[in-house]
Amino acid sequence: MIRKEERHERLREEIERNPFVTDEELAAALGASVPTIRLDRSTLSIPDVRRRTREMAGRYFGVSRSLGARDHVGEMIEIDPGKSGLSLLETESWMCLEKCDIVRGHVLFALLNSLAAAVAEAPIALTGEARVDFLRPVRAGARLIAKARVEKKIGRRVFIEAVARSGENIVARGRFVVHGLNRETAAHLHLLKDGE
Repeated sequence: MIRKEERHERLREEIERNPFVTDEELAAALGASVPTIRLDRSTLSIPDVRRRTREMAGRYFGVSRSLGARDHVGEMIEIDPGKSGLSLLETESWMCLEKCDIVRGHVLFALLNSLAAAVAEAPIALTGEARVDFLRPVRAGARLIAKARVEKKIGRRVFIEAVARSGENIVARGRFVVHGLNRETAAHLHLLKDGE
């Protein structure tokens, strides 16, 4: 049994290291009960995981020039346009196959693809090529963290690698070629909605 002060310090460190950690995971890591962790968080004025996630998303979302808020799958947590990005998806039962508790592949694809488009740093980002490997099944309720990074740029093409993890396990990995278009080119090709 660790002392309260030491537990508080370790709690702060764990949340700083991984802001997406749940109370249940903290309880297991610190050898305490979930109610004790909740009380400790309250004492230390640390919000729960959902609020921490929303706060992070509020700080970083909207930086992507490529996607609107409705175009992104999951919550955008961090983006460094033209370099890298991070997003979070809390999986739910409606995302699963009808006959089993496994999240559909197109949900994982959409998470990685939308993050790749967001980091492309272009007013209009269109996926030209995609290869996604599904490495492990994902069950409803899993928290997925997706990371994408730009590997190189050649002309309008941006080559991006994206990975989705559930805990420490990589569940999907994708490579994308995203075509970045400016608004004039998109308008010339009749890709924009009326009024855009």
